[in-house]
Parts: sequence; C-alpha cells; structure tokens
Amino acid sequence: MNRANLITAIKRKKSFLCVGLDPDILKLPSHLSKDAEGVKEFCLKIIAQTIDSCVSYKFNLAFFEALGWQGMKVFEEIVSVIPKTHLIIADAKRGDIGNTSELYARAFFEKMNCDALTVSPYMGSDSVNPFLNHKDKWAIVLGLTSNEGAKDFELEKIGEQYLYEKVLKTCSECGSEESMMFVIGATQTPYFTRIRQIIPHHFLLIPGVGAQGGSLGDVCNGLMNDDIGILVNSSREIIYASKNLDFDIKAGEKARELATEMSLYL
Repeated sequence: MNRANLITAIKRKKSFLCVGLDPDILKLPSHLSKDAEGVKEFCLKIIAQTIDSCVSYKFNLAFFEALGWQGMKVFEEIVSVIPKTHLIIADAKRGDIGNTSELYARAFFEKMNCDALTVSPYMGSDSVNPFLNHKDKWAIVLGLTSNEGAKDFELEKIGEQYLYEKVLKTCSECGSEESMMFVIGATQTPYFTRIRQIIPHHFLLIPGVGAQGGSLGDVCNGLMNDDIGILVNSSREIIYASKNLDFDIKAGEKARELATEMSLYL
C-alpha cells in the first residue's frame, strides 16, 4: 500500500486506527485451544469484527515465533485473508548488515506479503536502506519509544541533541515520506513538537494509547499533519476487551469506539 492509498483509506473510514494483534496463548479465552490453531481462530475472529473500523493491522511477531513453525504458518495464513485495503505491519524490529537486511526485506515483503516492517536503526543507514528498495513497501524505524528504557539510549544527549533526534534526522535522509515511517510512543508528549520539526511530513506509527497511558487527544494535537500523518495502534485494549465467548464482539465494539473518537479529529 502506498502513501496516497493509505491517506485515502484514512479519510474514507474517518479512522487512523491500527489494531495490534498480540495473541498471547496464556490470555486467550478459555474455549480456545492454547496453540497455533487457537491463535489463528482468535485473530481471524478479531479481524472479522474490527476490519470496518481500522485501516491497518500490526502483527507482533514474537507471539507467533514463540509457537515455532506452526506459529509462522498461522501468521502467513492470517495475513493472506486481510484485504489489500488494509496496511499489514510486521512488528519484527529487524535490522542488520546490508545483505542480511535485504533478506529480511524479501522475507516479509515478498514471501509473507506484508506492507511494512518495523526496523531497528542501531547499526546505521546501511542496515536500513535495504528495506527502502521495495515498491509500495514501508520501513517503520524505531524513533522515540514509549517504554521505560527509552531513557537509557534514545533520550541520552549526544552533544546538543538527543540520540532519538539523530536517528530521525539520519534515517529521514535515507528514506522519503513515501517509504519510511517512524515509531513514536504516545507517552512522549514533551517531545512531540521537536519530532514534527525534524520530520514534518513522515507518517508515524504510535503505540501507547490506552493501556500504556497515552492520550489520543495529545497525540492528535501534537503529531497530526496536513496528511493526517499518524497511525495509532491499540492492542490489548481491543483484543482483550473480553475473555469470554463474546471476545470478538467486544473487540469490535472497542474498535468502533476508538474509530468514532478518531473521527472527531479529522
């Protein structure tokens, strides 16, 4: 999915919701099997109830990889049923020397048919560039995350700037707003103005609204641009809205609630 199509989808649905699929087998409703098939049924039912409210799905690969080859097989099967109208994000946080990154890019973009992949920029521009050479695909680079450990490196000063600022500047010179997004945590409100000064036009993937304490209003007021420019991810708040037989119905209700709130900002 290219940038123009993503913007069109957001405006048509009046929603910039990304549903995060983090299927922990220990948290699945009791009537589902605690294995790859249980994860598959769980995700497919969540998707069926949320697809009209969101424009994107983000798969946290750890929950699938932890189930071995069966988990990865189920991941590919689930991806195959999501229509092209939705941006499919593999949250795998890859990033290695050039030839290895290129193989990661081929795996997720060509073999697994994902539209976007989260990327760690720690090894520098040559580890990020291979993800930018695939038409209508996205590298979503870790920028300023919402976890407690962000202060260990991302918010450390290098001379007069924070490390996250250096990451945003360097990576944005590698990839344009047509092929690169950045992960910005919803809880990092003091830095929103500076972030948009550095990367005014890039789309941002924003976790941390809801369960992690981030405010949708703060995110929209601080990070939205003329092309909307944000995808707000919600995972636990949606997919674990209920642990009962109606888990998918409750997930759909929560997704619609969030989408309705988002429409007020568009």
